[in-house]
Amino acid sequence: MNPILRHEKIMEVLLNNKEVSVTELSDILNVTGKTIREDLTRLEEQGLIRRIHGGAVLAQADQFGILPSKEPLSRHLDMKRSIAAEAIKRILPGDVIALDGGSTTLEIARLLPNQRLTVITNDVYIISELSKKDKVNLVVPGGYRVRNMLTGPEAVAYVKELNIHKAFISATGVHLEHGLTIYTGELIAFKRALIDTARETIAVIDHHKFGQTALRTFAELHELSTLITDNGLPEDTLAQFRNADVPIELSGVH
Repeated sequence: MNPILRHEKIMEVLLNNKEVSVTELSDILNVTGKTIREDLTRLEEQGLIRRIHGGAVLAQADQFGILPSKEPLSRHLDMKRSIAAEAIKRILPGDVIALDGGSTTLEIARLLPNQRLTVITNDVYIISELSKKDKVNLVVPGGYRVRNMLTGPEAVAYVKELNIHKAFISATGVHLEHGLTIYTGELIAFKRALIDTARETIAVIDHHKFGQTALRTFAELHELSTLITDNGLPEDTLAQFRNADVPIELSGVH
């Protein structure tokens, strides 16, 4: 297994378990403890993990590009709801929209009125939320489950055949140089299918994720129609992104 795939697997284990030992990773990946320690050093240098005695933990436990397996995140909930409220303003009756998996897109689902809409999603929490709204046409591409997400080649192929008006995308980090990033590669093909298919791509990302870079880039900033964040974004960071022609908008600002 090459180093990139090992790094992805390490991040996958940490996303599920929050903490892992060198011995456990050595058994899972069938490599020596020396190789695992070298991998952990590289991931720590990238700011993705923090080394602890005998193992590692995530550097930023709340910086999930997707939700944990047990329950949705509640950190920064007011900010996420503010971003969701701003996103809702862009959704019109009859729209065909896609909701990428994530805690902010889950808030969009919660705020969506029960009206004539088509929503494509692969997030089981969002599916559960929208199943209560009988006027919303819910489309689930299917696939195999990765924590709270459904993915796989069949799901990707299905999405590529759709006519999506607006895709609302989540990310673990947003960076001027590295674009939108996520910890592992398993969900990249599905995210790319949404971005490539939709007429508009709208990223919904709270300000804590700005300047952060996860392991894998899945979109460049120039591909976004809009990037919505909350009004906690520092003025200098906002200026940097706008000077780079990133179409960024703040929620809660009137």
